[in-house]
Amino acid sequence: MFAFQAAGVRGVVEYAKLMEAVKGIPVSPGVVIGRALVLDDALHYVPHRIVPEDRVEAQMERLENALAAATSELEEDRARVEEQLGTEPAKIFEFHLGMLHDPALIEPVRTSILEDRVTAEYAVAKAFRTMIARFRAMENEVFRQKTNDLMDLDRRVLSKLMGKTQDRLDRQTEPVVVISHDMTPARAASLDLNKVIGFATDAGGRTSHTSIVAAALGIPVVVGCKHLTQYVEDGDELVIDGKSGVVVVRPDAETIEQYRVEIERISDQQIALREYAELESVTLDGVRINLMGNIEFSHEIEAMISNGGDGVGLYRTEFLFLTSQTEPTEEEQFQDYKQCVELLGGLPLTIRTLDLGADKYTQQRAEEPERNPFLGLRSIRYCLQNLGLFKTQLRAILRASAFGPIKVMFPLVSTTMELRQAKMILKDVMEECKEEGIEFDQNMPIGVMIEVPSAALTATTMAKEVSFFAIGTNDLIQYTLAVDRANEKVANLYSGAHPAVLYLIKRVIRAGRRLGVDTSLCGEIAGDVEYTMLLLGMGLRTLSLVPSQLPNVKRVIRSVDMGQCERLARKIGSFDSERQVLRCLRQQLDEILPGINGGRAAT
Repeated sequence: MFAFQAAGVRGVVEYAKLMEAVKGIPVSPGVVIGRALVLDDALHYVPHRIVPEDRVEAQMERLENALAAATSELEEDRARVEEQLGTEPAKIFEFHLGMLHDPALIEPVRTSILEDRVTAEYAVAKAFRTMIARFRAMENEVFRQKTNDLMDLDRRVLSKLMGKTQDRLDRQTEPVVVISHDMTPARAASLDLNKVIGFATDAGGRTSHTSIVAAALGIPVVVGCKHLTQYVEDGDELVIDGKSGVVVVRPDAETIEQYRVEIERISDQQIALREYAELESVTLDGVRINLMGNIEFSHEIEAMISNGGDGVGLYRTEFLFLTSQTEPTEEEQFQDYKQCVELLGGLPLTIRTLDLGADKYTQQRAEEPERNPFLGLRSIRYCLQNLGLFKTQLRAILRASAFGPIKVMFPLVSTTMELRQAKMILKDVMEECKEEGIEFDQNMPIGVMIEVPSAALTATTMAKEVSFFAIGTNDLIQYTLAVDRANEKVANLYSGAHPAVLYLIKRVIRAGRRLGVDTSLCGEIAGDVEYTMLLLGMGLRTLSLVPSQLPNVKRVIRSVDMGQCERLARKIGSFDSERQVLRCLRQQLDEILPGINGGRAAT
């Protein structure tokens, strides 16, 4: 099986028949075999037509009917997503609904119909094309995301005007694999899982909004496949491998049989893993390891508990903002946090304060988006410069702490001064709550996320200010290796096995141990079984991961003893390349639990 290396569009077309597998970025694990449905993101071609003056009013009526129908369709999608995934994911559609009533977008359409006497569909296509071109010319990732939303709306409105369905999924009688250049979070959230068994896109990164929504859907997803849409056709048979990030196009009979065996293996493994959900997370020599869940939405708590989790180690609260057109109120945030506490039934909830900025909420709403937002005003920096927003969230957290165990932690802290400022603001909010007679946990634990090298290198100082550390390896890897973790072009350089990353993790763990500060790790590598033994051997006793990964990690924990893990960690410490590290980790794991990696080579 060959790995596809894009050589431009021409190269894709020339080599399409020779290539079997397209390598992308894995987002949501699992394997499916199905027929392709290509949802082309290109704008509809609409011819320029002039209508008689006495037909202008009819064109206006067609436009208003189309806008009303598109609005109704979006509202139906929102209701269905709310029923399936919860209130927060459904708020994605509020942005789209707002745009359909935005005079800046819709009034030029009406003006074109009235003054130029063109058809409603041409006026729509022209207005959307103009705005999309304006955003594209800015060459900014934030505006490209807005472009996708506009293209989605353009398709919806034109489909009503031209007698077509919102997309061709409605006509499918068999489950399909959706292929598209890109996909908005709203479109991903609205996919009918009775008809869509997986999807893959040309663009996107592992941590994009679309990818996070896709992971919540629970179907295999691969993004960042570059030119996949250029040579996949409707009806082509495909294999989507969401764990390895491979899309196999037009596989032969032997390849299909190999993947069918893999699907059966995964199914058998999932059945076997169910028993681990009820077992204690303890090593062979009796060391208890806390396994927590990472969540974005409150409805994920049920999956965390059913998979045997010990609580929520990371609640990414910014999704309350990202799925809404308006800023959530204190009451809305309080009700969400309170619901989480109640669903946990006494298990701990660790709330990360807002990690806004970069490709998220703040940039989408900024009049002048930052040139390099990942190194700009994001996360705790943004909160410290927007005290009203920050205090509102802290009040909501404090109010919820009266109903069950809550911990609060500040993200992306790079200096001790930032941490002290955040603590001071929290103290001020506590004083305000006391004066107002609001009940809250006055001993609520305060922690810090270690996500940048400066924090890791000054962990000893940080430890004097907090009661716990949470190592956020997703950003720590990004900033240590200078690799944009959402950029598919450099995804191969993004590795948690790099010796520099492991050195920083070890340094933080040692600092926490010396000063009695509990330390957990909540990045993606916490859920990767290849790293489990190493992390335990380095001294971690708490891991926080995606709920679906809990049973597999628990299986590894129950199959090893700490002596094995510590010997492995010492051995890994002598290596000078991530290739050596990964080879050793895979070999060790395969010796203990053969086949747990799904056949991934130890090379």
